[in-house]
Amino acid sequence: MHGTLINSIFAIQNSIMKNILLTLIFSTIGFNFSFAQTEAKIDSIIQTEFKDHNAPGGVVLVSKKGKIIYEKAFGKANLELNVDMTPKNVFQIGSMTKQFTAVSILILESQGKLNVNDPVSKYIPDYPSGNSITIHQLLTHTSGIKDFTKMKSISEIAQKEMSPKMMVDFFKNEPVDFKPGEKFDYNNSGYVLLGHLIEQITGEKYEDFIRKNIFEKAGMDNSFYASDRKIIKNRAYGYHQKSDGYVNKTVINFSVPFASGSLMSTVEDMLKWQNVLNKNIILNKEEGKKAFTKYHLNNSEEYTYGYGWHLKDIDGISTREHGGSIFGFKSMGVYIPDEDIYVIGFSNCDCHSPTQITRDIAKLVLINSNK
Repeated sequence: MHGTLINSIFAIQNSIMKNILLTLIFSTIGFNFSFAQTEAKIDSIIQTEFKDHNAPGGVVLVSKKGKIIYEKAFGKANLELNVDMTPKNVFQIGSMTKQFTAVSILILESQGKLNVNDPVSKYIPDYPSGNSITIHQLLTHTSGIKDFTKMKSISEIAQKEMSPKMMVDFFKNEPVDFKPGEKFDYNNSGYVLLGHLIEQITGEKYEDFIRKNIFEKAGMDNSFYASDRKIIKNRAYGYHQKSDGYVNKTVINFSVPFASGSLMSTVEDMLKWQNVLNKNIILNKEEGKKAFTKYHLNNSEEYTYGYGWHLKDIDGISTREHGGSIFGFKSMGVYIPDEDIYVIGFSNCDCHSPTQITRDIAKLVLINSNK
């Protein structure tokens, strides 16, 4: 009797274990099948922009909860040497640089070295109307100062070595487009001025400050202040498309875009960046919130830009987004805070924009994550 009871218990336990194993097996199969479908759809979205595998290409990474769930490279990193693109390639990220500049300003505020409501004149006394323009307005593109990229004379300095002061002097005496705080108008000059402020306040070069306070702390070992002279391992070369084919990108001196667009990175380093922001490793939670807050114009109208990020939505779900464009390269990143989904896309030809495909992939992953 006793033996029979024990055997019955073992039989029940075995049956339960089999059911658990079968459930795990089928749920895993289901997950793998579901993700395989998602992966195929992501591939399909990317193919709408990157069709030719023998042309300049790009890299796309998708993460959820801080972990990579998709990462692929397309096309060529170097046409002349016929080198295939890989996820490890280093790209110029253009205006995605602005989020690093913005966070640097917030780091300095957290250290008590500035306040975002300070007037520019506090640090650059001779800046025209600097007493009525705040650091906050530079960060949010509401300062009204002239965007140097829209000045006809930009071609005269594009390939010259410019100090931050020379860059500020280049645009500071231009007539303003509107009074500070009157409207939102995306502006590269504001971020060049912020880079100059960082150097004035810290006594350090902008690139050194970024490296020590962000890249090193985030473990971003493959991120740099851009250079065409330095040997940068796994560099993706930039291209333009002309009517008769591709050509190497136009040369620009990176001291010109400076803190508005002169950084280089990889998709994996950008994920590290996103993850340290989420964990408040570089900025405390209170300071971090400032970057992702929507602000108001003088007339109380809200605009959808924080500090270094566009604050948008996909089907009513909040997103933090920013793209970049610089000779030969385009970039785009979309982050969905509620689901911790990050999609980042880079291209090494300014003929291919990852903007729409990145948003489309983010929407796809968002929909699938809610099923």
